[in-house]
Amino acid sequence: MSNSPDILLVYDKECPACNYYCNLVRIRESVGNLVLVDARDGGPVMDEITAAGLDIDQGMVLKVGDNLYYGSEAIHSLALMSTRSGIFNRLCYFFFRSEKTSAVLYPVLRLCRNLLLKILRKSKINNLQAANNDRF
Repeated sequence: MSNSPDILLVYDKECPACNYYCNLVRIRESVGNLVLVDARDGGPVMDEITAAGLDIDQGMVLKVGDNLYYGSEAIHSLALMSTRSGIFNRLCYFFFRSEKTSAVLYPVLRLCRNLLLKILRKSKINNLQAANNDRF
């Protein structure tokens, strides 16, 4: 058993592209244990994400300790933590190791995700809208 901390990657498991990416990404053991969390399941980490005002439909969230990395910051951080073993992780490192490149590419990926969900007739998670409805 490793003493490395858990690093949570919160994403939409019903999105085939997101699910594919999250199941292939690997981080170095020295960084921690990557734990995949389906945002649709709710729970304490989703409560924290919602309280921070982060729309999970517009970006995945990486939780490292008490820090939340959102969207392009999440994918950039994952690239820096990656093992670089296998072609997939090497390509992710190549494309997302730069904050600027991540900031440019991530919105394109998000657009593709949103189109894919629409084609597949999958509902959005709407975590911020649900939180606003709970207040009334």
